[in-house]
Amino acid sequence: MSDTFTHSHDAAVETAGQGLRITEIFYSLQGEARTVGLPTVFVRLTGCPLRCVYCDTEYAFSGGELLSIEQIAAQVASYAPRYVTVTGGEPLAQKNCLPLLVALCDAGYEVSLETGGAMSLTGVDPRVVTVLDLKTPASGEAQRNDYSNIPLLTGRDQVKFVICDRQDYQWARFKLDEYQLAGRVADVLFSPSFGQVQGRELAEWILQDNLPVRMQLQLHKLLWHDEPGH
Repeated sequence: MSDTFTHSHDAAVETAGQGLRITEIFYSLQGEARTVGLPTVFVRLTGCPLRCVYCDTEYAFSGGELLSIEQIAAQVASYAPRYVTVTGGEPLAQKNCLPLLVALCDAGYEVSLETGGAMSLTGVDPRVVTVLDLKTPASGEAQRNDYSNIPLLTGRDQVKFVICDRQDYQWARFKLDEYQLAGRVADVLFSPSFGQVQGRELAEWILQDNLPVRMQLQLHKLLWHDEPGH
């Protein structure tokens, strides 16, 4: 694709007001959450206002390709998926994420949204399963959590905590109780930060305290070791 075509295409999409900047669209196994292990198309939006210390998608902070919702939908449809996950970066940082979610739901997919705790969930299609990542102290971004999102969660949604150390675990336990998360959402997910907490260690903490949470390991990291596109 020539630079001239790329620039004219981007200008046309921007003029139409339907553009989203996309880092990648790929087909893989879901690595986390309730649908772990199921074949899924991932739509990774570019850009994120947060800078978590353990971030594994820094390549999605900038760049990307400007695509219309129709172009994104066509690429997704080429895989004939059942499950589609919209992720980032932080997908809700782009305003056109909301109509994209609607379009994907209208196409009949089971759609999930992976989002941090800093952006409002207002306007997210109720057919979407939201996986809300509440940032722990060791992430460096806990002060950015928008707790007004929690009343917007439903019994289909999920809340995730990435645990970096024992302090994070205790903090997550407190939030679990403070917001009665186990009774509010389908799953509360505790995930060990890759390379910082051993999975066995976190499992033992959960068992000792008999927490009503689902521990998860990131399947995609075990299989593909953080290679982009998986």
